[in-house]
Order: sequence, then structure tokens, then C-alpha cells
Amino acid sequence: MPLPVSQRALAVQAPIIPVVAQAIREHPGTLSLGQGVVYYAPPASVFAAVEALGRDPALNKYQSVHGTDALVAAITAKLAADNGMAIGPGQRVVVTAGGNMAFLNLMLAILDPGDEVILPLPWYFNQQMAVTLVGGRAVGVPTDADYQLDVDALERAITPRTRAIVTVSPNNPTGAVYPGESLAAVNRLCAEHGLYHVSDEAYEYFVHEGERAFSPGSLPGADGHTVSLHSLSKAYGFASWRVGYMVIPAHLYPAIAKIQDTNLICPPVVSQLAATAALAEGRAWCLPRIAVLTEVRDAVLAALAPLAPQIVVPRTRGAFYCLLRLAEPQDSLALAMRLIAEHRVAVIPGMAFGVDDPCLLRVSYGAIRRDEVVEAIGRLVEGLTAAH
Repeated sequence: MPLPVSQRALAVQAPIIPVVAQAIREHPGTLSLGQGVVYYAPPASVFAAVEALGRDPALNKYQSVHGTDALVAAITAKLAADNGMAIGPGQRVVVTAGGNMAFLNLMLAILDPGDEVILPLPWYFNQQMAVTLVGGRAVGVPTDADYQLDVDALERAITPRTRAIVTVSPNNPTGAVYPGESLAAVNRLCAEHGLYHVSDEAYEYFVHEGERAFSPGSLPGADGHTVSLHSLSKAYGFASWRVGYMVIPAHLYPAIAKIQDTNLICPPVVSQLAATAALAEGRAWCLPRIAVLTEVRDAVLAALAPLAPQIVVPRTRGAFYCLLRLAEPQDSLALAMRLIAEHRVAVIPGMAFGVDDPCLLRVSYGAIRRDEVVEAIGRLVEGLTAAH
């Protein structure tokens, strides 16, 4: 008999990205519209910055649990300039090894077994996994036909065990950008009910058609119950460097420090040196690269439009995702596997995002060159047409 595995771990769904990646490896020539990464590399300045490790032996020792002074200062300046957030004495900035670690550390800090976290559907699967892994319960609340928040439905989902409401804007997997008034309404709701508002802003720069992302942490009085999550993985092409950060109410810091010290001791210094250099380049470095993705997005939407009404693609204005909605009921995982095997194109099935009905497929157009995206979308259209 094998030795036991924890029930918490067994309750968590298998990560979908490795599942799809294995299917891609088994079918050479497959083009991936799956994983959410960008096509470009980090700024050249980051590679010069990491050379400091060879010049200063002290940098190769453990550093502060919450991040280096230089990176925290750079983050603080960025939050003031880009997010309208002035970090006061009631808040702390904590650097983590990616945005997912920030979320998991936060769940460990605020949840006891059986506590609930409200996640708008479709949810980002790693957040649902984190809630489950720490013994909490993820409560999915549907969004509307355009994947926008239903604030009244969020309020109805609150119970005595609710500890937080999570918003992801711009959204993964839908690409929806939530208006400032909707996020402000959620923030007020959390204040009224004594809940944390967890605002995931990993895609904050990825907006199209004149949209602009809004940071609930900038609202007056939000600092005591709002947690803002950020990442360099997308905007700066930093996926493998694993640098994220969060702004937390100061009263959470002792718990977060315990968790971070146990998990990580300190964020990797090489990545923090790189991140400090990247933030010095700033939003201006990111925007021309994101403009290329906006052009790719337009081509993707144009190619998918003829599939209506059998396949609906809500015109969301953020991130680098489309979430297709199929009129005909199907098993989204089986369909995704068939698209790989028969048409050599990979997407992510909606079941990973907590939705089985209707059938959804997430298309990510950020990772490959425009000509490859056009080819991949052509294969996808061919495969979806054959599926009807």
C-alpha cells in the first residue's frame, strides 16, 4: 500500500498547463494558444544589473524577508505613479517569487480550514487551487454575458465563513476589464462585511481600445482591507524570473513574514536585481510591445468573428486572452485534446476555470509571433468548424 497523501492535496485539480503541455509534446508541430506568457524578452538592462552578484559577495547572502530596500523603493514609486497608491504607515510592500506565491501566502495568512473565498467565474485556476490547498473553500459566482462582475450576486454569496472577495482585472481567463465603479462597489462591500478585497492586477498594462485598469487600493479608506497583487511576469517578459509583489494591510505583515520565511526565506536576490532594473525602464518600455499585441488581438477577433452564432467571443478589452463560448454543449477538455491531436493547435479548456456549462475555450495570443498566431487561429477555426 502506498503511503498516504493529504486530503487537501488530493482535492486540488491537476494543473491544466502541464496537462496541455504534455499533449503538445505528444503531437509535434502543435502551435500553442495555451499558456499565458508574452512573446518578448526582458529589458536589456536587467542582464547588466545581475552582474552585481559577482562583484558584491554580500548580495549572495540571505536578504530581507520582504524584499531588498532598492526593489521595495522602486515598487513604491511605481505604485504612486501608475496606480495612484501612496503607501502609508498602515501598509507594507512584500516581494514574492511570483504573483501566485503572493496569493498562496495571503490565503495561508487569512484562512482557517472551512473558510470561504469568493471568486468570480470563470476563475483563475491557480487561485482556486490555492484556496483548496490551504483547506479553504472557493465559492464561484457567475459573471454576466460579457464576463463583467455581478456585484449583487457577490453580496448574496457572502456567508459567516467568507473571508475575502477576489477580483482579477484585467482578467485571466476572460480578458475583461472591470470598470472603476464596479471595483469600488466590491471594495465598499468588503468594508461593510469585514472582508478582504484581493485585487489581482498582474495584467494592469495590457489594455486595449482606450481602456485603463483601475486599482481599488487607490480608494480612500481602502488600505485596511485591500490587498493588491502585482507581477512582473507579463509586462516585463519576466515569467521565469519569478518576481511578484503585494501591498497588504500592515496588520497582516507578521503572519505573512512567518509564511514567507518558512517558504522562501527571502525572494531570490538575482531576480530582485533584475526587477529593480526593469522597473527603472518603467511603463514606457512596456507599451510599444503591448501595442503589438493589440494588433494581434484585432487579427484574432476578426478571424473568429465568422464563427458566430455557434461560437461567441465577447469583445473584452484586456490581457491577451479571448474566452470562446460554444453554443453546443461539449466536454471542453475532450475538445481541447481533440484540437491538439487532429488540428495541431492548443487552447485551455473552460473546465479548468470552474465552468463546465457552457463549453468555454481560452485562447492566449501573447506568446508567439504574429504569423504563428494567424496560422494557429486558422487551425483553431478549422477545428471548431469541424466540431459542429
